[in-house]
Amino acid sequence: MRLGLHALGIGAGAEPAVIQAVAVAAEQSDFATLWAGEHVVMVDHSASRYPYADDGKIAVPADADWIDPMIGLSFAAAATTTIGIATGVLLLPEHNPVIVAKQAASLDKLSGGRFSLGVGIGWSREEFDALGVPFERRAARTTDYVAAMRSIWCDDISSYAGEFANFENIRVNPTPRAGRIPVLCGGNSDAALRRVAQWGDGWYGFNLRDVDDVAVKVTALHRFCEQAGRDPGELRLAVALREPDPSDAERLAQLGVDELVLVASPPEDPQDVGPWVAGLAADWR
Repeated sequence: MRLGLHALGIGAGAEPAVIQAVAVAAEQSDFATLWAGEHVVMVDHSASRYPYADDGKIAVPADADWIDPMIGLSFAAAATTTIGIATGVLLLPEHNPVIVAKQAASLDKLSGGRFSLGVGIGWSREEFDALGVPFERRAARTTDYVAAMRSIWCDDISSYAGEFANFENIRVNPTPRAGRIPVLCGGNSDAALRRVAQWGDGWYGFNLRDVDDVAVKVTALHRFCEQAGRDPGELRLAVALREPDPSDAERLAQLGVDELVLVASPPEDPQDVGPWVAGLAADWR
């Protein structure tokens, strides 16, 4: 089972020297993927419930720096040559899908085909309101947007007619190196797992309580794949645990998890980053 690192984009992880140091050290320590998440907007007092914490509150302070993940990951890609890069996750319904398709293909090209697009439907109504995007039916909007982007990636001249995305006879270059970009679905709910089974290339389960929680989700995912007529073995499964322990690795692998993502905040001093990353890797290797 591979190891991923979700440490870029927020706070100290938004500093250019730290991003570069983390990326280089993670590649040297054989991490598989660098992950970065997204929020365009944060508010001081949110009435929306954060779904990845028992108290419904996000731990990131509202005034923390939060780098756009596509820009931050391009910075990391420029400092490396082999490590994968992935959004974990981009809040797709908040964006124009034609622009995201171009950005993703551009990052795929510049990184040499190392990019995976993790997408989520979002949870903060205040964020959607600030961006002028309807909060309602955001899941349906996400599904439509992914289909539209895949049309752009695989067709030289693309047309798409959906409920939320419409275009005709357009060229959007560059195209991905492999003709498509893997799209992983974020979210831990049954609805999110159904999206994985219906049209995702994989799942990024975030902040799961423990391995037992992962087992429940994977069992549900297999059931939804059977209903959708898909082979769950074709999906890439990446998970992040609240308090991961090296003893979890064997059981996660038995569950079919491909990548355990360690979520951590890097040191503020770039000179401390190398030993910090090496220590994380040593704990798990």
